[in-house]
Amino acid sequence: MKSHYRVVVIGGGVVGTSVLYHLAKMGWSDVCLIERSVLTAGSSWHAAGGIHALNADPNIANLQAYTIDLLSEIEKESGQNIGLHMTGGLTMAGTPDRWEWLQSAYRTFQSIGIEDCRLVSVEEAVELNPIMSGEGLLGGMWADREGYVDTTGVVHAYAGAAKKNGAEVIEHNRVLELNQTLEGWEVVTEKGTISCEHVVNAAGLWAKQVGRMAGIELPVSPLNHHYLISDTIPALEELDFEVPMTVDLEGFTYMRQDQKGLLLGIYEVDHQHWMMDGAPWEYGFELQQEDPDRIEKELIMGFERYPALQDVGVKTWVNGAFTFSPDGNPLVGPVPGKRGYWSACAVMAGFLQGGGVGKSLAEWMINGEPEADVYGMDVARYGVWAENKQYIKETTGQFYTRRFVMTYPNEQLPAGRPLKMAPAYSDMTEAGCKWGQSWDMEVPLYFAEKGFEETPSLKRSNAFDIVAKECKAVREGVGLLDISGFSRFEVSGAGAEEWLNTIFATKLPKAGRSRLAVALGEDGRLKGDLTLFNWGDGTWWIMGSYYLRAWHMRWFDDHMGANVQVRDLGDEMCGFSLSGPKSRAVIEKLTDGAVGDLPFMGCGSFDIGLLRCKVGRLSVTGELGYEINCRMGDHIALRKALLAAGADEGIVEIGFNAMLSLRLEKSYGIWSAEFTQGYTPGMTAMDRWIDFDKEGFVGRDAALAERDGNGPAQVQVTLEVDADDADASGYEPVWDNGKKVGFVTSGGFGHTLGKSYAMALVDAGSASEGSALSVHIVGKERAAKVIAPSPYDPAGKAMRA
Repeated sequence: MKSHYRVVVIGGGVVGTSVLYHLAKMGWSDVCLIERSVLTAGSSWHAAGGIHALNADPNIANLQAYTIDLLSEIEKESGQNIGLHMTGGLTMAGTPDRWEWLQSAYRTFQSIGIEDCRLVSVEEAVELNPIMSGEGLLGGMWADREGYVDTTGVVHAYAGAAKKNGAEVIEHNRVLELNQTLEGWEVVTEKGTISCEHVVNAAGLWAKQVGRMAGIELPVSPLNHHYLISDTIPALEELDFEVPMTVDLEGFTYMRQDQKGLLLGIYEVDHQHWMMDGAPWEYGFELQQEDPDRIEKELIMGFERYPALQDVGVKTWVNGAFTFSPDGNPLVGPVPGKRGYWSACAVMAGFLQGGGVGKSLAEWMINGEPEADVYGMDVARYGVWAENKQYIKETTGQFYTRRFVMTYPNEQLPAGRPLKMAPAYSDMTEAGCKWGQSWDMEVPLYFAEKGFEETPSLKRSNAFDIVAKECKAVREGVGLLDISGFSRFEVSGAGAEEWLNTIFATKLPKAGRSRLAVALGEDGRLKGDLTLFNWGDGTWWIMGSYYLRAWHMRWFDDHMGANVQVRDLGDEMCGFSLSGPKSRAVIEKLTDGAVGDLPFMGCGSFDIGLLRCKVGRLSVTGELGYEINCRMGDHIALRKALLAAGADEGIVEIGFNAMLSLRLEKSYGIWSAEFTQGYTPGMTAMDRWIDFDKEGFVGRDAALAERDGNGPAQVQVTLEVDADDADASGYEPVWDNGKKVGFVTSGGFGHTLGKSYAMALVDAGSASEGSALSVHIVGKERAAKVIAPSPYDPAGKAMRA
């Protein structure tokens, strides 16, 4: 062990060894891994080791596919046998909704390039897995690239390949302290102190303690997970092939062959947390006592699905802990506010996702950005509010319980809610507001009659007509929307303008004006579609998506300039927007200032009734509109004043579901759909907002290269879809005469025009206006055509009125 390394990775499981391997493979060989016991002594040794390429998040599915490809490579590179059994896999559905969902998911996988899967009948599924009962099943999906590995072999293969590339593995050496220094970190261990530039927390069951050593409270918790291994099954002895990995979604079980027996794993509804503050340091190769009574219902379903289990005994019970995050995805990336401290935690499916996590984290550390869009596992998707122990307990338990439970796109899950509420929350709830969640904030979805409950559905729900009425109110009168769920950052200081010119590719607005502001990464891909306000008094505001608050703040901090201060106003400011042709009439009743004279995209400070507010004249609905920002304490009074002033104008409170419908009719993109850090300005038409004559902004060289090249292979288009009772939502494949040419980024129903719309990324050759295409929606192919952007009011006269 040396006294200095460039990187110290803490934790000798599959994730830690993968990170070590990728760092060394990419050229950072001055790295070491420290393990308090021996490699695999945690969750890795007792994991079931299943691998499959399918995941509901397409970006994570791609990283899983990378991991599967990598496994055979590290086996060759290390010389360590990993026991790879590529058996193929089945995912079975037993209810009409689930079968419909599986058909839809199959098309999603086609969209993201997973071609080696297909839908199968129950009869074919039973032929593929002859020890499975088909009773009660409706259909399934087969995937070629599913199977399992020897978990211990995989960990040692990663470690062995890392050592061949110059990395060092240090076992039997517990980390005692972490101390931040000017140069990086001081790692105090049982065998001495190490200085390093970077620390990676890949501590698994001990991630909580290793986070606390650095003053970090990671939102993770271990939960116990059962599987059993049966005695030899005669029916398996008679087969000349291994039965495939099989998931019975309605039965809450997964199954794979283990020698001539079966491994049956269970995600039970009655979940059980274990050691929420982290495992004991001496823990490693122990297990918890099996608890078959707690999982009795799921066990019975498993034994009914695989009747051969009823005739043999259980050879081994495994009840061991795995670490989960609130949404079940990993927590990866640089921890905000702790420079040089990296998270690689809560990788619940480590043997499936570990390779992708290691690759992305190594790219992030070495190149400044991962190749893939990894927001779905970025540690910055949570804020300090997620450090609360009760929140962690509720949300991790909810995820575990719902691991195989179907979740609908319009379903609102209850765990950890309500957390943060705008001041007028109670009054709005009394008025019929139904709420969704954005980060920690409750946001309005729509307003309904008392007693109304939305039915979860893959298709148009029973809230369809409610949203239609709200859209009509905006187009014809005036709608009031709570916009507390927007992020707000204040930028000030003598260096503010210089910094903003660097961080944004857009020309800055003049005093009293606002502008859409495009932020790029160093590689020229998108980093934000924000709105920049120049209040004219030396201060600026950046507004954007509320759930990206920590993500954007980390980006700002990493690129901070001299003599500039950026302050997150998300806990101080909130507000409402007015949208519709009568919105000016409403706001003018509340002020004697010149708010009605504000030009389109103008902004300023005004008295609105008794309140001093910051107002911008803009709207994402495509109508005349105003965004009115106030202090948190003024939120209730502002709502009452606006409702009173709008009473004669027929003002209607609306939610974000209406706004999303209205913005589709204007072809306005949103982040995480049309805009992500995986796309470029040219692909998304955001290049029209870039000031290419401006020098020195982040990503300029890459943006120029795209502009001056042959153009992007895929571009954003608007589709009019011949839909029936369901609309596109995202990642549905787009076809041109049977050839896949792209995928939907978002979709929905345009209530004003009475048509179903989708926005999509398609091959440039299929993007011409009028092109006849087709889209799969909830598994069914529907005709679609490319139309000109902004089918509603294409000239933009309404919002400029």
